[in-house]
Amino acid sequence: MSKVLIAEDNPVNRELLRELLESRGYSVTEAGDGQEALRRIEESRPDLLLLDLDMPILDGFATVRRIREHSSLATLPVLAITAYVMHGDRERVLASGFDGYLSKPIQSRSLFEELERFLGKHNNEQNPAARNAQAGK
Repeated sequence: MSKVLIAEDNPVNRELLRELLESRGYSVTEAGDGQEALRRIEESRPDLLLLDLDMPILDGFATVRRIREHSSLATLPVLAITAYVMHGDRERVLASGFDGYLSKPIQSRSLFEELERFLGKHNNEQNPAARNAQAGK
């Protein structure tokens, strides 16, 4: 089962992402800011980080910089989740160390396409319990 860390300061957004991910069999951990995300990465060693850009204490840009400074974390896929949708924002985000970019409101199809790109086929194919839960069994 792949582990995903959601770093997002808005609790409603975190809950929506959690529900989407868990419905597909992902194990989810949450953080409300970048500083907490760095602690959670050390504790849970996620397979992927969904990182909001605009957060208190430590924003997404500073958080990804710190992640990339640590050799043990350098290969952690980090996807930006952001309301920034102006021309050039995607390129700026990717150039700053992020591996992917998802604009808000997050579309479930885009989310799962990105997760599959970094983590392989979604967990339902590997997790019969999650597959059966979705099928209502």
